[in-house]
Amino acid sequence: MLDIIDIKIDNAVAFKMSGRITENDMSVVLAESRFKSERFKKIVIYEEIESFSGIDFSAIAEEIKYLYKVGISNIDKVAVVADKGWIEKIVKIEDKLFSNIHIKYFKSDEKDEAIRFLKE
Repeated sequence: MLDIIDIKIDNAVAFKMSGRITENDMSVVLAESRFKSERFKKIVIYEEIESFSGIDFSAIAEEIKYLYKVGISNIDKVAVVADKGWIEKIVKIEDKLFSNIHIKYFKSDEKDEAIRFLKE
């Protein structure tokens, strides 16, 4: 499940993730991303991961379609908040792969720091 949340940053797409991610979940987040991208030149993304038990293939396909149409050039920063070592490792790899986006991992007790990072 993905729930859109408000972190008080106008150009932010912010959500909490828990359990399994469905195509519908992904559609909601991508619609928010599309709306913010049209309104602002650059967006930032805040991901708070409470738990993760997988992602439906259809959700991945939905994201790939979105990235193919819109691209990632409009994403400035991504803050990932979680308490899982394996997620931190993935974030570090993604930060190197997507060199034009600053992607940073924060622990759950560092939510305020994550939001400050997105505001900088």
